[in-house]
Amino acid sequence: MRVCVPSSGTGGLEDEVGEHFGRVPTYTILNTQSGEVEIIDNDSQHRGGSGLPAELLAEEGVDLVICSALGRKAMELLDREGIEVCTGASGSVEEAIEDWREDQLVSGSETDPCDRHQFRGKKG
Repeated sequence: MRVCVPSSGTGGLEDEVGEHFGRVPTYTILNTQSGEVEIIDNDSQHRGGSGLPAELLAEEGVDLVICSALGRKAMELLDREGIEVCTGASGSVEEAIEDWREDQLVSGSETDPCDRHQFRGKKG
């Protein structure tokens, strides 16, 4: 399984979980079978590139996104790409993955969209 955590800095297991899924500079991806860690730059349209973060992660073969919170549109786009979502993560990327492994995060139909951030006058 390929698990992705939006990272607030340069990425990696020691980096902090990024709060703004689409606007983080990097995504840290862990292959849970091999233990391999990959860091990819967020070159989506939210950071001056093209495409949406969900499309970028789908191209990378991501199965699950672990994040602090996620807006409604991002949740819908990830779902459309067949990528599962867990929310409630905090601390380092490694701590977030451990919390997921220990079933301490919110997942599936229990996940509610974030309504605390507004961009361009729209919530989520």
